[in-house]
Amino acid sequence: MTARPLFDANASAGGRDLGDLPEWDLSDLYAAPDAPELKRDLDWLEQACQSFAADYEGKIAGLDATAFLEMVQRHEKIENIAGRIMSFAGLRYYQNTTDSGRAKFLSDCQEKVTVYTTPLVFFSLELNRVEDDVYAALFADAQLARYKPAFDRIRALKPYQLSDEMEKFLHDMGVVGDAWERLFDETIAGLEFEIDGEVMGIEATLNNLTEQDRDKREAAARELARVFGANIRTFSRVHNTQSKEKEILDRWRGMPTPQTGRHLSNDVEPEVVEALRNAVVAAYPKLSHRYYELKRKWLGLDVMQVWDRNAPLPMETTRVVGWDEARETVMNAYSEFDPKMAEIAQPFFTDGWIDAAVKPGKAPGAFAHPTVTDVHPYVMLNYLGKPRDVMTLAHELGHGVHQVLAAGQGEMLASTPLTLAETASVFGEMLTFRRMLRNAKDDAEKKVLLAGKVEDMINTVVRQITFYDFECKLHEARRGGELTPDDINALWMSVQAESLGPAFEFMEGYETFWAYIPHFVHSPFYVYAYAFGDGLVNALYANYEEAPEGFQQKYFDMLKAGGSKHHTDLLAPFGLDATDPAFWDKGLSMISGLIDELEAMED
Repeated sequence: MTARPLFDANASAGGRDLGDLPEWDLSDLYAAPDAPELKRDLDWLEQACQSFAADYEGKIAGLDATAFLEMVQRHEKIENIAGRIMSFAGLRYYQNTTDSGRAKFLSDCQEKVTVYTTPLVFFSLELNRVEDDVYAALFADAQLARYKPAFDRIRALKPYQLSDEMEKFLHDMGVVGDAWERLFDETIAGLEFEIDGEVMGIEATLNNLTEQDRDKREAAARELARVFGANIRTFSRVHNTQSKEKEILDRWRGMPTPQTGRHLSNDVEPEVVEALRNAVVAAYPKLSHRYYELKRKWLGLDVMQVWDRNAPLPMETTRVVGWDEARETVMNAYSEFDPKMAEIAQPFFTDGWIDAAVKPGKAPGAFAHPTVTDVHPYVMLNYLGKPRDVMTLAHELGHGVHQVLAAGQGEMLASTPLTLAETASVFGEMLTFRRMLRNAKDDAEKKVLLAGKVEDMINTVVRQITFYDFECKLHEARRGGELTPDDINALWMSVQAESLGPAFEFMEGYETFWAYIPHFVHSPFYVYAYAFGDGLVNALYANYEEAPEGFQQKYFDMLKAGGSKHHTDLLAPFGLDATDPAFWDKGLSMISGLIDELEAMED
């Protein structure tokens, strides 16, 4: 009933002595797990779902526009209450995934909400049985017309719909699939890594891959490989089970490819995704291969190892960015674009909407979760003070601003397809990067900033398309039978050398590094949305530089639209069209142009 927090694959962390890091205040959802308001809402939800089914099941085709609108509004209220409950339970859990009490509370809430909402399964199924002419006449009504995009997306699933009884069964079985996700989350959060006698979690260990000291980076990479290797059977079991479950569902629904469901939920055409994927793969030589060859020279290496991929440059000063500095950097960048943007972002810092510190058991990575439209989003970070953490803050805060602006659309229309969900986050990063670049005090600092941005873009575009290719291969291979850990490892390695290029050598153990990527488990094929978002924002930002007059208002209007418009309609005011293959080349050219600048600095 509500969006699960989706962890950003590029989130980073590092450093110490960071100042006063904010923590979540979840009381805007509920004061506590035993709050009477929570019990009241659970009781209301159970009754509301039953009465909704009693009032509308078997009757949707006969409703007039007024009655249909009332039904939609009642359904939105149910979505809101269920979303509030699950947001509270989920956010508490992600603060400490190893706390058995929080895990039980989340599980109990999931089970209750699943049982209570089972009577609603008829809603989309019956809607899709309404005749086309009746459907068209309903949405000719002025008040209903605004909801049409949401119902069109439901309608798109019509060819893949099963019987009512089967859909109810699958709805109830959903909690079993969720258990595999929780096993993954709890396993990842509980992993312990030992480097130089210090025991640490995965976030701090991954952070060591960005240390200036190469020995530390190598030690971290080898320790990651050791621990992943020791747990690889568990990760393999999770992936085998989930990909098989997906294959069964897809087969029963008649979906032609494993990716079809993701494309439908993203409201994006398969050929657009394929054009994006092909453009990025074709650009590997002029992007990642060319950049990493430059970096190999800067690092003075004959060949790069995987622990050098995110290494700082030799001229880069090792420093900790305190929380106050990070906040000011991002807020100033937002304010320079438009004071309204900073105004929307301010409560995240002052009202307990951000949880920033690394803590035992806390989920790794970062996300911005929209909760429900009459509350506000919450941002989770694992902030450890690396300069790239500032960009993670800018990224997640961009999500938050987007979610605040889109909330006015209501529960059915506020949620943005994943392909567009990265727009404001990547744009927020770009604003922050451009401000930092303008304020660089010398060429060395400018070079470090440029290189950092190129690496972030490569991680967002090249690396995520590599992830997408890995997933495509994984799901295709699983259709042929159970995959051993070695099978999955081989699929992972089959895409790595192609994307990273000849500058790299791969240590023994790197073949297991697929194991910790949460998107593969939580949201299959999510990852191409990052590349989509980066390409879109690069084209948008080029538009902003070329024609800044009036851009801010068009930009805010786009964010306010949430999920109420298709990507073609959202981009039309900017003169952009993602269905044009040349669109992706324009975005990739911006990355290539930054590498050109770096190469020019070598002369």
